[in-house]
Amino acid sequence: MRESLTYETGLREECGVFGMFDLEGGDVARDMYYGLSALQHRGQESCGIAVCDTNGPKGVVNCYKGLGLVNEVFHEETLKRLGGNLGVGHVRYSTTGSSTIENTQPLVLKYFKGTLCLAHNGNLVNAFEMRRQLEETGAIFQTTMDSEVIAFHIARERLAAPTAEEAIKRTAAKTRGAYALIISSPRKLIGVRDPFGLRPLCLGKKGNVWIMASESCAITSVGGEFIRDIEPGEIVTITRDGVFSDKSLQQEKRAHCVFEYIYFARLDSHIDDVSVYEARLRGGAALAHSFPADADLVAGVPDSGLTAAMGYAKASGIPYEIIFHKNSYVGRTFIKPTQEERENSVRIKLNILEPAVRGKRIVLVDDSIVRGTTMKNLIRMLKKAGAKEIHVRVSSPPFLFPCYFGTDVPSNKQLIASSHSVEEICREIGADSLGYMPVEDLEEMAGGLPLCTACFTGNYPMDVPDGEIKDALE
Repeated sequence: MRESLTYETGLREECGVFGMFDLEGGDVARDMYYGLSALQHRGQESCGIAVCDTNGPKGVVNCYKGLGLVNEVFHEETLKRLGGNLGVGHVRYSTTGSSTIENTQPLVLKYFKGTLCLAHNGNLVNAFEMRRQLEETGAIFQTTMDSEVIAFHIARERLAAPTAEEAIKRTAAKTRGAYALIISSPRKLIGVRDPFGLRPLCLGKKGNVWIMASESCAITSVGGEFIRDIEPGEIVTITRDGVFSDKSLQQEKRAHCVFEYIYFARLDSHIDDVSVYEARLRGGAALAHSFPADADLVAGVPDSGLTAAMGYAKASGIPYEIIFHKNSYVGRTFIKPTQEERENSVRIKLNILEPAVRGKRIVLVDDSIVRGTTMKNLIRMLKKAGAKEIHVRVSSPPFLFPCYFGTDVPSNKQLIASSHSVEEICREIGADSLGYMPVEDLEEMAGGLPLCTACFTGNYPMDVPDGEIKDALE
């Protein structure tokens, strides 16, 4: 379960991908375990590792997958059985496809030309058409994921393509949407990033071991050195002969996902040359300039609101304080089928430090408001504990439109901002004032990167299915 309370009320992470190739032939499964653990914040529903031995027979893959966290699925004996020096791993939160064992990744595909292992982070907007093309020619799917659509198209293209890289490039050329892919063929590790750069992917090295990962924190967590980001529209291939780059899919237009900097990515990651930690500090400072408040202290909602709160405090000169005790031992499978139980879960995860809030005017910073349930409950708890005023500041603009690229933003009917003005939301959650990050401040927060802000503005970087757009606007 995601650390931030926003997970419980609508927003969820994407997925994380990780790959390793030990050129000296050493087993990589144990390091992959730690790499995936470092990406656990990107998905907690399932995980998997697929490895092969590049010195052994071609096409032999050892794969283990399961539902749950990395440390729940993998154990010492499991890792010992995963012998191989080339591996692909995945942690998943479902965006396309339900949470079943069949939909766990990596996908392992055995076909006419050999074996393909694939891990995918993102979402395709033309997955239905691509899937239908395959089904009309006899393909039988085992999952409901768009990742399997990508894998099947690569396998089909490989029948005529001279190399796996060429098959991947041909597939990517007809794929629309967000994707970071790590793929292994029997003797190669291949990374692919969508031309808009919507999903992150980076390259690292540890001695003679090459590493690819969603975030730089996963590379450093296994003792590796971050080399660089894989560029949008770039295909990077690692073989025993070296590292090769193909940038023929690149385009001028970029649209990096703003949520990596607001809350997806880990604080110690750098994505596209931007420190996530510094981006969140800048976001909090921008909020302080746009929406100042007369207050005694600034506090953040754990965990993803804390750094922005620090930025707000520094820019405003108002002291930063800790006002919540977070229970770190609440199980991730805590079930909340009813609204009452969802509200109770807030009190179980967070308790108020009453001496810190009694009689105080508080600026409360969080990364987002989706349905408003969590913030409403927190404000109620704070005022019950004696807080005098609560001024809510949000380090993202109001959510108005759904995301089609892998961020689990609910339909607009579930987004409080789609049917309420800022003033109405303020009254609904019981705040004394409410300020959202202005859209125009987002690019500066993210270090000047061109961003995808479609869930705030409705301006999608590419065409999405007309029916979905129509539903979003209604």
